[in-house]
Amino acid sequence: MPIRPPMVAALLGLAAIAFPASARAGTSHDEQAWVNLTTMGSISNDLIYFAEVQPRFGDGVSRFDHILLRPAIGVKLSPALSLYQGYARVITARDGAPDLREHRSFQQLSWVMGKPWGGEVSSRTRFEQRWRNDGGDTGLRVREMLRLEVPVARNGLAVLGYAEGFFALNDTDWGARSGFDQLRSFIGAEIPLAGKSTIELGYLNQTVNQTAGRTRMNHVLSISLFVRH
Repeated sequence: MPIRPPMVAALLGLAAIAFPASARAGTSHDEQAWVNLTTMGSISNDLIYFAEVQPRFGDGVSRFDHILLRPAIGVKLSPALSLYQGYARVITARDGAPDLREHRSFQQLSWVMGKPWGGEVSSRTRFEQRWRNDGGDTGLRVREMLRLEVPVARNGLAVLGYAEGFFALNDTDWGARSGFDQLRSFIGAEIPLAGKSTIELGYLNQTVNQTAGRTRMNHVLSISLFVRH
């Protein structure tokens, strides 16, 4: 499927939304580091999987903040389209209080939309059902990512950018509020390794919509290793 200008415009437009938020009153900032290890591949024919572990460090990268474990099994519907069912376990450390523990079930549709300039533009749509230990309600959330990678060297080194919007569909007794939840915008490089494995390294801006008109902006050093087989 050929790339169309509106696809690129949508990706760049989503990424641009995050940065004006820094000018708002009531915006707090933090420097963080997120490390991601993901393994993925074929189980049998069109049956596929991925599994990831992601520790995150916050408060000026001075302490452990989150750990996320996320496996999923899927089916390859076509060379460009894959559908997954997955589970995520998220633990958030808190000073002077018990850890927050969250379970998520999610369904994910991954779509390679086109291959411009020798690279790739893709979409990832994820629908999450969320349960936390500090409440009894089920939170529903939709996440939509647009991603563009373009090679800049013969060895496969590529410039990479993506934007992912999060939208809550309902209120919960543990604090979720319907509407815009957060936006993540990333710019960096994809570095080829042996086989089809890669490292993605760059800057991620996470803008989180909090209560009472407050906004939290995290400036993240993002390091992701993808082991593909």
